[in-house]
Amino acid sequence: MAIRLEKGQRINLEKSNGSKLTQFFVGCNWGAIEKSAGLFGLRTEVVDVDVDLSCIMIDANGRLIDTLYSPLYNKDMFTKVGLPTGKDLSADGSMYHTPDDTEGDKGGDDGLDNEIITVDLQKVNPAIDQIFFFLNIYSPRDIDFLKIPYAAIRMCEYEGTQKDIRKIKEVFAQYDVAKDNQFSGKNALIMGRLYRHNGDWKFAAIGDAYDDHNDLRQTIQRILKSYIK
Repeated sequence: MAIRLEKGQRINLEKSNGSKLTQFFVGCNWGAIEKSAGLFGLRTEVVDVDVDLSCIMIDANGRLIDTLYSPLYNKDMFTKVGLPTGKDLSADGSMYHTPDDTEGDKGGDDGLDNEIITVDLQKVNPAIDQIFFFLNIYSPRDIDFLKIPYAAIRMCEYEGTQKDIRKIKEVFAQYDVAKDNQFSGKNALIMGRLYRHNGDWKFAAIGDAYDDHNDLRQTIQRILKSYIK
């Protein structure tokens, strides 16, 4: 049975059979917004929602080693503040980001992840000590997590390759973006971090939401300033 992650919870990456979870993906699933429109509200209008799943990799001294976020982000936006531009494969080949979904599910939850980052902990650069995962609503600019019909993040073991997931073997853990007031006005969510501890990898759920003005750069700077352990 999948672990239902709660804010602040720490878990070992250990499967039910006692072996270590080393190859998995972190996926995010969310819905587009549907609202009544037209005369007497008889027409349904669908509003695309662009949520971005991203991660950054940090060394033991708190320095930024690598990043993984959509290549669609404007190059000049990031080089002006000293951050790398978007890409879909980490430098060490341990993590891969699927194509950017700019719409969300339409017509209800299809049960599939809209964006995925695959992880192979056995390939992670030994210099990397922590990996942070986070979400940003890129557009529309007036949308927050409270207005999205649903959003969930999960860690799954899978069959296939990093770039070609054939089948989900098991959902290891899931974090539901709760529908409560902490998400009102918030468009950025620092989900959690993978971190090394005594030679093993562990995961800590963070679950802190912020208004970062639909700007991924602000979320990265926030993590670097306030969340490095």
